Amino acid sequence: MAISARNQLNATIKHIQSGAVNDVIKLSLTDGDELTAVITSESTKRLNLAVGSSVVAIFKAPSVIIATDDELILSSRNQLQGTVESITDGAVNAEIAIKTASGTVISAIITSQSCQNLNLAVGLPVTALIKASHIVVGVKK
Repeated sequence: MAISARNQLNATIKHIQSGAVNDVIKLSLTDGDELTAVITSESTKRLNLAVGSSVVAIFKAPSVIIATDDELILSSRNQLQGTVESITDGAVNAEIAIKTASGTVISAIITSQSCQNLNLAVGLPVTALIKASHIVVGVKK
């Protein structure tokens, strides 16, 4: 599968909570981290998703929010702790690579001003926040 989204993480479906319109899909990444995706019930059926299915969790780098304050309790279902591995700073935006303790690398794109405001630096502990509704679940043919 060739797509432009930077974040494409292999996962296994751990649990499916079915709803009238949307389903909550709990994913276990190959490295042990977990993500939650919210997709339509129709998509769950069309993709033949079931517990144990191998899938790819896909989300774009601009969908990742970076937090540096672990004193806050946040509502985001997906919170992956890690450290800043690299920063590519541009005139408008910065690309931040976040490496989790288990080795997953998450790409985030934030404004350069936000990068400065957060005092981001390589090695700084951060949390990557991803809304469950921003995760696309894909299956390989």
